[in-house]
Amino acid sequence: MSELTNIISSLEVKFAKLVQRLNKLEAENKQLKDRLEQANEEIEYNEKQLDDIYKKYESLQLANSLLGSEENKRDMKLKINSLIREIDQCIAYLTK
Repeated sequence: MSELTNIISSLEVKFAKLVQRLNKLEAENKQLKDRLEQANEEIEYNEKQLDDIYKKYESLQLANSLLGSEENKRDMKLKINSLIREIDQCIAYLTK
């Protein structure tokens, strides 16, 4: 009978350790999920900033072209021609 008691005690100890380990792993999992969510939010924020910076860069290039910068004149002419084609397409759709 004492052997059975020893086995039960051993199982109780092992079960308690497993429960303790489970709680620790659940807490760690929650912490990792929080860190992942925070990292995803930071990535989103950085992507928005990058988009804003890229738009500002394009605007500056356009402004630079309008001011007569020789290196951007060709790009400006291509952009204007592209816009004119789009306007022509819109007019064609409206006349149909």
